[in-house]
Amino acid sequence: MSYKPRSEFLNVMQQRGFVADCTDYQGLDDALMNGTCAAYIGFDATAKSLHVGSLIQIMMLRWFQKTGHQPITLMGGGTTKVGDPSFRADERPLLGPEQIDDNIAGIREVFAAYIDYDGGDNAAMMLNNAEWLDGLNYLDFLRDIGRHFSINRMLSFESVKSRLDREQSLSFLEFNYMILQAYDFMELHRRYGCILQMGGSDQWGNIVNGIDLTRRVIDGEVYGLTSPLLTTSDGKKMGKTAGGAVWLNGDMLSPYAFWQFWRNTTDADVGRFLKLYTELPVEECDRLGALEGAEINAAKALLATEVTTMLHGADAAKAAADTAHEVFEKGGVGDDLPTLTLSPEELGDGMSIVQLIVKSGLAGSGKEAKRLISENGARLNDAPLTDAGLMIDAEALATPIKLSAGKKRHALVQLG
Repeated sequence: MSYKPRSEFLNVMQQRGFVADCTDYQGLDDALMNGTCAAYIGFDATAKSLHVGSLIQIMMLRWFQKTGHQPITLMGGGTTKVGDPSFRADERPLLGPEQIDDNIAGIREVFAAYIDYDGGDNAAMMLNNAEWLDGLNYLDFLRDIGRHFSINRMLSFESVKSRLDREQSLSFLEFNYMILQAYDFMELHRRYGCILQMGGSDQWGNIVNGIDLTRRVIDGEVYGLTSPLLTTSDGKKMGKTAGGAVWLNGDMLSPYAFWQFWRNTTDADVGRFLKLYTELPVEECDRLGALEGAEINAAKALLATEVTTMLHGADAAKAAADTAHEVFEKGGVGDDLPTLTLSPEELGDGMSIVQLIVKSGLAGSGKEAKRLISENGARLNDAPLTDAGLMIDAEALATPIKLSAGKKRHALVQLG
């Protein structure tokens, strides 16, 4: 980003590494300098929680509000029924209305930790695009909105082109998604004066469509701002681990496991993640990110505690840090480890150690658990686990057992 912004929001975005591209830096900067603006990011309700991959967008909305503007979290109650095809190899499973509503209720819990919906002139809004999409008349929509979209142009967007280049099917249902998202932007501008849509760089084509439609239909001046699609320094997609997605809801991933995810950040990512996911001053983030050896481990623990505090609160972050200290430095069990509690009925005559490793979240499948054991990566009560056929019965669970995958991931198993 070579443009030198005057507005506080764009300055923060630039300095902390949030910006991939913008449709009009000068125009957006001028609008932000002229008073309180509204911006939105859309979140489809494909699961009961968002995961860490969405956290960069949530932080953008948080900074937007902290710099005096009004964030809008748009829940995709309507668009989830279609499914965003962007950069996907196949069509998303279609969800029913009840499942979508349940997912929205779960996702809503996360936003309250980051964004203020209650007070002040720039209180955030949470909206649901089902409000205007569910009642659309299809023929009217085709005539009034569809005529503004060029199939040739839509096919040229990278998110669609990459799918077709791989000769993977793109259904007509999915093809409608970008039109619906464009309609969202226009409706938000018309109803609430929203001038900015933000999202990951994979949303660039959808955002540009919305800007185009808003200008054509209601002559509105709106803008788009995208963030980079994050991968870790070792090339892995942000938010994915061997145990699955890193969920933001505490009932889907414990605060300890969340803390531990951040503590396991690679050295090269520490400074970058501190800037993106905490509110520590940029200079301090750079200083911490440049540390080496044992000192960088302290910076990782600080990163983990800062991010966990923002989502789960200071008490949960402290409990996670204390447990990590107990487990790693003292070789103990710790009070806050992820715990799998089995009923006597579930356990029956016994359960294989492979099943327990999978059920406790230390491996994504039985095959992965067996490989972990064969490669000497699994431990039972801190002793090497070598027998993939080991059965654990009620007698073995008379006291809780500790399972470990590698040096950094642990879980307790107990009988309820």
